[in-house]
Amino acid sequence: MFKDYVTPRFGNIDGLKHVNNTVVADWFEMGRNGIFRYFNPNLDLSYENWKLIMVRTEFDFVSQMYYGIDVEIRTYVLKIGNSSFTTGHEAWQNGELKSKGKAVIVHYDFIEKKSKSIPDEIREKLIEHLISEEDIGNE
Repeated sequence: MFKDYVTPRFGNIDGLKHVNNTVVADWFEMGRNGIFRYFNPNLDLSYENWKLIMVRTEFDFVSQMYYGIDVEIRTYVLKIGNSSFTTGHEAWQNGELKSKGKAVIVHYDFIEKKSKSIPDEIREKLIEHLISEEDIGNE
């Protein structure tokens, strides 16, 4: 599991005085950086070298998050297929699960415009972060 920490900024807060729901997508994307590095160690963002494309994302908002209190972002792997994998994400604040989500990502060749099998050496690294869906939301 990857763990990252963010501090909600004043600009992340909406009129209801809690973290706006649009912010969580950015935090979960940041949480995937460790996985991105498996496919592209230098995080080269050039079109020719980027190897992943997101095909689905979903979020559940469990409870409100607030300004001024750090948020722990947890990222892990839920499923590994031939050319795709599913990441799981959680946002925790004050020891409580506040949001959770999933993203399906495909190993993709942008030049050939087709999916590619996940290389065995990367698959092994992904397996190190594989957890059961029953473990989602557990401290």
